[in-house]
Amino acid sequence: MKNRIAISIVAVVLAACGGSSNVEPTSSLSTMARLGESIFEDESLSASRRMSCRTCHQPATGHASVQDAPAEFGGPDLSLQGGRNVPGIRYLRTNAAFHFDEEGTPTGGFFWDGRAASLEAQAGGPFLNPVEMAMPSKAAVVERLRQATYASEFAAVFGGDVFDDVDRAYAAVTMALAQYQREDAEFAAFSSKYDAYLAGRAQLTEQEARGLALFEDEAKGNCAACHPSRPADGQPPLFTDFTYDALGVPRNPELQQNADPAFHDLGLCARDDGVLASRDDLCGLFKVPSLRNVALRKRYFHNGRFASLRDVVDFYVTRDTEPARWYPTVDGAVAKFDDLPARHHVNVNTSEPPYDRRPGDAPALTPGEIDDVVAFLRTLTDDWSPGSGQ
Repeated sequence: MKNRIAISIVAVVLAACGGSSNVEPTSSLSTMARLGESIFEDESLSASRRMSCRTCHQPATGHASVQDAPAEFGGPDLSLQGGRNVPGIRYLRTNAAFHFDEEGTPTGGFFWDGRAASLEAQAGGPFLNPVEMAMPSKAAVVERLRQATYASEFAAVFGGDVFDDVDRAYAAVTMALAQYQREDAEFAAFSSKYDAYLAGRAQLTEQEARGLALFEDEAKGNCAACHPSRPADGQPPLFTDFTYDALGVPRNPELQQNADPAFHDLGLCARDDGVLASRDDLCGLFKVPSLRNVALRKRYFHNGRFASLRDVVDFYVTRDTEPARWYPTVDGAVAKFDDLPARHHVNVNTSEPPYDRRPGDAPALTPGEIDDVVAFLRTLTDDWSPGSGQ
């Protein structure tokens, strides 16, 4: 967003919660967190009995999808395609509920449109989503849970009569899932090469160092404007400011919902709760994701339009200088921002570098510089070691 100020969301959120700024994972999981792990992996809690939370959020991709498709297939028989790319769920435990900051910038919230206010609320959504785990009701989820092998442990933690109250039991499910994400170090390992570099335990290659400089250069990549890359208040960078932006990502014909030319996913202004329906200025805006583990992703952006990290960076810097590369030509004219109705094109970010260009201008990054930025982004992958080759 224009004039966005990068802030330490970690410190803000923890202060708001009355907690310390030192968020350290426990060396072993609590009983509640272990229950959360069991629930996370339990395929029986879906209508198909073949989908769990882990199905869409696997460690191999930074807890994002492992499918080379723009959206997962779910539903009662796993034949229904979702409408959005599965977001990674690492590094979310310091996120806040959706709000507008002091400058009026939409910030926080979970999912691409910020509709969930907490880890607990986010965890409770997929069970009942008809194109995901597709359970018909909370009661149906609780009944499956009653039959689970870990049901006695669940009752021991939340009370022997917990299954008698559907709402209470369902809330307990979401609490356990959230606690698992808060405690398990894998969800916030800070174990990338870049973390080692910041700690003085590793050196970036010449190409990676060039990529970092370009990433942070306000006149070049300007990536750090939305993806802060430096520690703040003693906390490692999360590579997101938790805000929202409209980037004019091209329409993805692989999404079944886009077979209807009249359909447009409007993001923030079209949330199911309807709270922001009157805010036309928020149509087309989606959550700025963390770039940690971005090199592991199979698809990128809310609609999964791109399958290559290099193509993503290339799109950023040539969207406005060579729009015909990315958008269809209709009646002899490039149909720029084709995944948004024309009235919402004004919301697309065209003022900040690298978007402040016109057709025929030189892109903000050369092809070689794009390669440098991609090389740097690969240093954000967790589980790095000197001999890992990352």
